[in-house]
Amino acid sequence: MARIEIYTTPFCGYCARAKGLLDSKGVAYEEMDVMMDDKKRTEMRERARRHTVPQIFINGEHVGGSDELAALEQAGKLDAMLAQPG
Repeated sequence: MARIEIYTTPFCGYCARAKGLLDSKGVAYEEMDVMMDDKKRTEMRERARRHTVPQIFINGEHVGGSDELAALEQAGKLDAMLAQPG
């Protein structure tokens, strides 16, 4: 299975939507809460070059946020990405 990392904050609707999609696929992911962790937030900004959450990485590749993850699903590309070994 792919290695999935998702930077989130609590009470974030977009984060919940992205995690819900990943949960529906039955895949495990590493969630990093950046709300109170400045080190993780800085890491997210450096990796993603964005400051909003969620930011999602699959096998180290930045795929974007919730909308981009949903677009991959609608385009039929997400399952193949999730099947690749991480």
